[in-house]
Amino acid sequence: MAGRGDGYNPPVPLPQIAIVGRPNVGKSSLLNRLARRRVSIVDPTPGVTRDRVSVVIEVDPPAEWPGDPAPRYAELVDTGGYGVYTADGKRYDDAGADLSMLTDDIESQIHVAREQAEVILFVIDAQVGLTALDEQIARLLRESGSGDKVIAVANKVDGESWEAHGLEVATLALGAGICVSASNGYGIRGLLAALYEAIEGLPPAETTEPELRLAIVGKRNAGKSTLINALAGEDRVIVSEIAGTTRDSVDVRFEVEGRSLIAIDTAGVRKRKSFADDVEYYAYHRMLQAIRRADVVALLVDATEEISQVDKKLTQELQRQFKPTVIVVNKCDRLAETSVTPEDYHQYLLEQLRGLDFAPVVFISAHEGDGLRDVVALAFNVHAQASHRVGTGELNRLLKAIFAARGPSPRLGLEAKLYYANQVDVCPPTIVCMVNRPDLFSAGYQRYLMNRLREELPFSEVPIRLVFSARERMSVGEMKHRGKTRESG
Repeated sequence: MAGRGDGYNPPVPLPQIAIVGRPNVGKSSLLNRLARRRVSIVDPTPGVTRDRVSVVIEVDPPAEWPGDPAPRYAELVDTGGYGVYTADGKRYDDAGADLSMLTDDIESQIHVAREQAEVILFVIDAQVGLTALDEQIARLLRESGSGDKVIAVANKVDGESWEAHGLEVATLALGAGICVSASNGYGIRGLLAALYEAIEGLPPAETTEPELRLAIVGKRNAGKSTLINALAGEDRVIVSEIAGTTRDSVDVRFEVEGRSLIAIDTAGVRKRKSFADDVEYYAYHRMLQAIRRADVVALLVDATEEISQVDKKLTQELQRQFKPTVIVVNKCDRLAETSVTPEDYHQYLLEQLRGLDFAPVVFISAHEGDGLRDVVALAFNVHAQASHRVGTGELNRLLKAIFAARGPSPRLGLEAKLYYANQVDVCPPTIVCMVNRPDLFSAGYQRYLMNRLREELPFSEVPIRLVFSARERMSVGEMKHRGKTRESG
């Protein structure tokens, strides 16, 4: 990916605001408050945030500013806490892995966020007071030359009675400081005014919606974070052999041949009965939210392992949400070490993931950077399919032909009738069929009809939502009224 000579480009830059501080000062809560939605996982356990979790926010001008200044956009970045794995002595996870091995990776992510940011929010806990670690971080910011872009923030100032404690932040020689409460919103307006002023002198930047949101899901250690970094062309998220390293859903913006997209890295999934703590439960639900807000999902499977129950459960979730899906087989370079060919593995997938037998399959090596462009191309392709709308006339002609060739089996002398159909929505394509008796259209016939629609319409690789609805019968009075209305017209 080096040199950006293959069509991969960074996104249009926005001013970056990095949130730094020691563990448990409320950095994630502050990001959620400024973003006006839950983005980062909030939990009292130190070390929940590991990667750079970012979100684009709109910063409104202060009410007292003259004229009519426009809002400004910035990328707000939450970082892990310094000293994170020695804060409470919880050094080993439930599998016995040494979490201290992640310290260098987390502090590297903090360093990158600090260096790239135009503004740094250095957060302390007003209710705990200044600690030796707070003073160490403040010294690091001053000595690194970052002191002039720091806004010191005393969090957990839940009201005026706590302001005297919060003003202690001024002793760190990083400005007077601002007192806020991320939990109840106290002082947030003042912080937003300070942020607007801090980025006011920077070149204006517009934010646009990406053309595509691609969520990457899969079980633990399938290579999701490696794929994200390969797509972004930088070490955007932490890659580790320690299972469950990713907790938050991390949005990474980039461009491919002039097309903008967001790739969403999600926490690796395992059986719910194996969840170690509340954080893993929250991470699982963040993953489900990422699927809901994604346009397309890349289901990442490990070519070196058998399809598991976790893979099948994810398949069921994707079917339930009618999400366009690309099945991405990672570590395919290792298939060469076995007698299994890509064709054999493809057939194996069709047998194991029956509910997604229509989804396209791509073989990649995220570590080697092979197949990445195919993943992106297929994602845009299935999104285009899911966004297509078929004309009512074309749809009805096709359905009548299918129905005439093979209709539902009669039941107790009742014959199924299809009156007309209409595509009422896209993403997923949603087709409503008006019929005489919906119960006559069995699940088997619906699958047959779905397959025929995929063969004939440009929906060959995406889920279709079929709805069978009984045409309402009019009473004699309603029919007479409709007739009089037509006569008067």
